[in-house]
Amino acid sequence: MSNSLAEPGAPGPAAPGRNSHETGARGPFHGSAAFWLALMAGPLSFGIAGPALVLDDAARDLGVSTGAVTWTVTAFGWGIAVGTPLLAGLLDRRGPRAALTVCGLLVLLGAGLVAGIPVLPVLVLGTALQGLGTAGLTATAMSLADSPRVMGLVTASLAVVGSTAPLAGSLVNDLLSWQATLALPVLSAIAVPFAAARCVHGAAATREPFDPVGTALLTALVTALVFVPHQPLIAGVGSVAAAALLAAHVRARPRGFVPAVLVRTPSFLVSAGLAFALAVVNFGMMYAIPERLEDHTSWSSSEIGVAMVWPLLLGGTLSWFVVAVSARTGRRPVITALVTLAVLGPVWAAFSTAAAALLAAQALTSIAAASGQGAFAVHATSAVPDGQRPPAIGLFNLAYLLGAAFGPAIVSLLAL
Repeated sequence: MSNSLAEPGAPGPAAPGRNSHETGARGPFHGSAAFWLALMAGPLSFGIAGPALVLDDAARDLGVSTGAVTWTVTAFGWGIAVGTPLLAGLLDRRGPRAALTVCGLLVLLGAGLVAGIPVLPVLVLGTALQGLGTAGLTATAMSLADSPRVMGLVTASLAVVGSTAPLAGSLVNDLLSWQATLALPVLSAIAVPFAAARCVHGAAATREPFDPVGTALLTALVTALVFVPHQPLIAGVGSVAAAALLAAHVRARPRGFVPAVLVRTPSFLVSAGLAFALAVVNFGMMYAIPERLEDHTSWSSSEIGVAMVWPLLLGGTLSWFVVAVSARTGRRPVITALVTLAVLGPVWAAFSTAAAALLAAQALTSIAAASGQGAFAVHATSAVPDGQRPPAIGLFNLAYLLGAAFGPAIVSLLAL
């Protein structure tokens, strides 16, 4: 990684102005130990995509509409969107062991409610708690990743699990129950004690006092943004108002919950913005390509679902290697290559009708988004002082997750 990505004079574990990504210094999660970080992060994708094929069964057993059951998915999405910056803040102020403990308990509590009490309000609460916990575990895993290769493994685990989550959820439903499918994010808790045991330096990254106003404003902003696709007018007005208040608060308290150094660092903003854009394209394509396949093939819905696995799985698998290589190629070639793939995919899909071509288009955007999440996370955290790494990871992941939420909504609007 080029040293120009780091803040001049920022403290680092190996040399002034450099961090472990740049020096190649090994931390406690190199080699096979990196597996625990991947296991801790990957199951978040079960909460996003795992319920896709079991909602009808859940609705039938609960005696409600399928639309009502989708609130469990919305609640999980809200949990990961809100939990990503909030629990990254906990990591920043209390250190990794405290963050791992709190997030692990949230996941276990949420999974217990989901698996044990089949009542819709309880299921919504349980999935929201799982979202909060897995978001924190993912942010912690990315913060503990001490090299581009390990970061690539963590982000690849999210993409690989996401590509197989609908089929895995369906199989768990057949073997156990739909409640077990909704509780699949609990698998992330398996890695918590092993990861915590390796966090020998558990000190907090900052001694800044807690910022309740900044926390509340960011939570309000994220909540409003999550609901923009569902209630565009009300949530849109709320988002603008919350953003304005948060911007004023950041100016008044530059070392608060949203550090001013992050929003004043162009490299960080560019990395987060690119991750958002790639996520919009990829997750939008995940909704658009099945529609194109349905229009231009005779495949059933289940056949389309199976066919969609391989391009997503390919993208997640290749991303590990792309992120690792990106550390040696420099920032500009990586941006150029990934943006080119993200543009080429939708263009190819728009002018193609053959199934193989449409699936290849999905593979291109999947490679771009999964690789971008890892590579740009390295760029984003290298652009700020090491002490700001946890909040940087939290806000970067928030940008990516919001892209995942907005992509399908934009496709829906274009289809009207």
